[in-house]
Amino acid sequence: MAENSYSTIVVGGGIAGLTAAVFQAQAGRKVLLIEMNEKCGGLVNTFNRNGFRFDAGVRALLDAGIIFPMLKNLGAELETVKSYVSLGIGPDIIHIKTIENLKDYAGLLKKHFPEDGADIDALIRIIRRIMKHMDVLYGIENPVFKDLKHDLDFIFKKILPWFPKFLFTVRKINRMKTPVETYLEDIIKNPALRDVVAQHFFKNTPAFFALSYFSLYLDYFYPKGGVGTLAETLAAKTGMLGGEIKTGRRVTSVDPASRFVMDDLGNIYRYDNLIWAADLKKFYAISKTDHLAPEVRNKAEETKARFLQHRGGDSIFTLFLQVDLPPEYFSEKAHGHFFYTPLAEGLGETHRRELDVLLERFTETSREEVLDWLDRYIRLNTFEISIPCLKDPVMAPGGKTGVIISLLAEYLLFKKVEEAGWLPEFIQEIEARIIRVISGSVYPGLAGHIRGQFSFTPLSIEHRVGSSEGGITGWAFTESMPVIDRIQIADRSVQTPIPHVYQAGQWVYSPGGVPMSILTGKLASDKVLKQKAG
Repeated sequence: MAENSYSTIVVGGGIAGLTAAVFQAQAGRKVLLIEMNEKCGGLVNTFNRNGFRFDAGVRALLDAGIIFPMLKNLGAELETVKSYVSLGIGPDIIHIKTIENLKDYAGLLKKHFPEDGADIDALIRIIRRIMKHMDVLYGIENPVFKDLKHDLDFIFKKILPWFPKFLFTVRKINRMKTPVETYLEDIIKNPALRDVVAQHFFKNTPAFFALSYFSLYLDYFYPKGGVGTLAETLAAKTGMLGGEIKTGRRVTSVDPASRFVMDDLGNIYRYDNLIWAADLKKFYAISKTDHLAPEVRNKAEETKARFLQHRGGDSIFTLFLQVDLPPEYFSEKAHGHFFYTPLAEGLGETHRRELDVLLERFTETSREEVLDWLDRYIRLNTFEISIPCLKDPVMAPGGKTGVIISLLAEYLLFKKVEEAGWLPEFIQEIEARIIRVISGSVYPGLAGHIRGQFSFTPLSIEHRVGSSEGGITGWAFTESMPVIDRIQIADRSVQTPIPHVYQAGQWVYSPGGVPMSILTGKLASDKVLKQKAG
């Protein structure tokens, strides 16, 4: 059994953990990053399969004044291209490149909902207002990644003029925390139209976060070689700066009183400071609090109880297709990032009341009833379609195309099906229905050109990423979040009740996402450095 000591140990090699580790290494700290998979990246991951390169998690990245400033701070380079978005309903598809395309979006909705023109105009006005708020929110490089002591020009010319607008915008944002489904009820009377607008968002997503999507469409970018290139760049930079990364190691025990962690091979790693950048439920489940001071132990147990009462957010089902059609077949239809709704009927109660009833009565429900629900769910859904080789040609063999199709998926349904013993069959049924819907609509005849296929489920995500309930944006959106959800106090999100232990990643701030995970990784690293200096 080996035993080593480090200034800082980071647990979790997703984008937050990589950020924390690379900035610890940049500061000259002896840092160790421990990742349970053989490759870092978590949900920012790209992999190879039969000559095709697929993105396993996020399909594109958003700078948000965070990613490019981080890379600049580190002296790291990342070759990128714009990741343009298309939106489609039935046979009608629009392409998003500038804010002017918002008119096209209004026209698309009005074509399918001609009697709801006034409501659509009201929605567009709200989206325009939110876009202005987004311009303020991400209008400057995030100061966390700047050397403010030596960059007075940035302080006086950027931060000081921006800060009052930021405070005003934050107040506006905080008034739009209502779940988007509820918020839209006051704007759009037609439930089918409400569904088509909102059904590709996570359940109960705060209205501001959801309706900012048009701004995101304009700002998406894609790293050459896939989104995982960002994680690979940070991992390589960590090594260049003297940091150590151990992959294929699962942390099985944390002793915060004695300040060490143990992995599944029995190795002990001692730390001065620990940054936990993985699932927080896991941290409190394996942490030994018996020898902590009573007041610290009590706070830790209270925090643990609060987290255990909440569940991870919505998950997704993702189908990966290897197709012998050329990229041009797909580019004639849409960009490489495509949100597509085959029918304008909306999901209605299919993903709400009907699913809740199905889950409550699952033991009394036949397979045929489950598959009948599945038919409706997939037929009426909105799909996120990503075609990596339309962004970077090297992502697929010549004359062929890799296609990624995702839709929201309920973790508990997959768990119950697994417990009932027919998960492989259920997955096959989902794949077949997705292919039938997509091949029968936007990509006619696609089914006859598929030469390979496989899929990831919420259970796959839970197992591979170590994410409770397969959540891909941290906690489920509820009235009372277990973590900080106000941007003006985001720096507090990385604190834990345990001395010398900090936290980072999608589980420490809501709403989560790649930019916020990076930001919390940097904030946690800064807290460690300040604590060390003190």
